[in-house]
Amino acid sequence: MMNVTTEGNKRRSAILTPTVGVGSAALFLIALPFLLQNQLYYLDTVILALLWGAAAGAWNLAGGYGGLLSLGHAAFFGIGAYTSTLLFVRLGISPWLGMLVGAVLAAILGWLIGIITLRMKGPFFGLATIAIAEVLMIVAVNWTEVTQGSQGITVPYKPGFANMAFDSKIPYYFIALVICLIPFLLARWLKQSKFGYELMAIRDNEAAAQALGIHTVRVKVGILVISSAITAVAGTFYAQYVTVIEPYHEFSFNVSIQMVLMTMIGGLGMALGPVFGSFVVTGLDTLMRDLLQGTQGGVHAMMYGTLLVLVVLFVPEGMIPWLKERFRSGKGGRSHGSVVDSGASDQTFRGPDGGG
Repeated sequence: MMNVTTEGNKRRSAILTPTVGVGSAALFLIALPFLLQNQLYYLDTVILALLWGAAAGAWNLAGGYGGLLSLGHAAFFGIGAYTSTLLFVRLGISPWLGMLVGAVLAAILGWLIGIITLRMKGPFFGLATIAIAEVLMIVAVNWTEVTQGSQGITVPYKPGFANMAFDSKIPYYFIALVICLIPFLLARWLKQSKFGYELMAIRDNEAAAQALGIHTVRVKVGILVISSAITAVAGTFYAQYVTVIEPYHEFSFNVSIQMVLMTMIGGLGMALGPVFGSFVVTGLDTLMRDLLQGTQGGVHAMMYGTLLVLVVLFVPEGMIPWLKERFRSGKGGRSHGSVVDSGASDQTFRGPDGGG
């Protein structure tokens, strides 16, 4: 009888613990913008961190779960920013519709890149993404009649939900939060779905995946299309929030590397990794702006390079797995049979039930 009661308590605890955790996190996320509404500088930092967490999370779907090393994801980010902005400025079309159009265009571009390059062996995919981003930057700079070239485009401020423009930062926060949740929830789904199982099998051993009958090119192209579309959505929101876009930023290599860096800092192939990394990088960026007072020069590139070297040298699996390991060590060491926990970054092949 005692054993039955104990077993029942364990089951209830196993159900209640994650439920309480999710509920607490949801309440905190809902309350946060209201707690910071009188500290707009910090609220702005949080919004930007969520925005870049969404972009990095989109990159993580392809790079972390699919093993597709894209170094030109700024191409999709820029497409989202420029498509919605041009439709809004030139034709008066709502940025919400422009966001959808930008996502479709980015998805088509991702599909084309994937179909052409993912059948080949070697670094062709990574090089192709860099080249596409550079080509789009050149087009945006030189097509001055439409894009205003290197001067960029200023998004007119017309408050209203239809124009994705608000007098308060709180609506921007919730939009950024929803966009950030999209790649996070998709990453969680990948760990439990057949598609995710196939994707991670390809990442870990493509030859073995092909031997199992998995259509490797179709799966890789599929995740690239999804990743491209979400990155474009983040680009649209960036344009509406910052209200100024210019080609040397939106299509820049720095933007692409920023997504990679944020993911690696948090944990490659982890649902929460890009968001964690985004808050680290955005927080450091804000701190440096305060300290340097606008005299940054090439400090951003130096900061990204330094962070990347430190991560690769000291926490190659990312900070979240490292913090989990420290936490377990502090509680008396790793428990036996914690295979799934120790592989939180999904860097080893396992079935759809693996990882949470």
